Amino acid sequence: MTGRAQPGRADPEPLVWNVAGLLGEGIGAQRDYAFENVDVDPGEGLQLASPVSGKLRLARTNRGLLLDGEIHTSLATECARCLRALTIPLDLEIHDEALPSIDLHTGAPVALSPEDEELGVLRLTDHHELDLEPAIREAIQLNEPIAPLDREDCPGLCVVCGLPLDEGTHDHPDEEIDPRLEALKAFRPTE
Repeated sequence: MTGRAQPGRADPEPLVWNVAGLLGEGIGAQRDYAFENVDVDPGEGLQLASPVSGKLRLARTNRGLLLDGEIHTSLATECARCLRALTIPLDLEIHDEALPSIDLHTGAPVALSPEDEELGVLRLTDHHELDLEPAIREAIQLNEPIAPLDREDCPGLCVVCGLPLDEGTHDHPDEEIDPRLEALKAFRPTE
């Protein structure tokens, strides 16, 4: 099955799949899903440079579903030293478990064990739907680089004019020294 957001056609929830059929099958049953060009909100302070694409395999277990997915996208950010625009490709993997919130046969609510609550296990909706967007958002946030660089030897910005140090010349005149600090100019470190 494929969930796709196509240009010119509004697909309201391309990352939501009804998995009631899979939940009704025996342990080990599997389904494969693919999605392309899906817009995902990556969370506060992050911006995607390209839509999200990937594939997902769901496998039935005695408790719920195992999720194994490969996700591809890229982040739009800036270099931590020189502030140039930067695009960082992200190839993410999702390995998670989704548990039902409603029993398929009785319709009774299914409570989580204290361990599952503590781990924040992914839950299916009351309509036996899997919403993959929160898991993708979390994977993007966990893989966001802390201090991305446009290149390893990026020299950064000039402290005087604010331009990148590898662009143009930076022969700035010495600033006038406060007369009260003029005497410090004579001090030189001893070796």
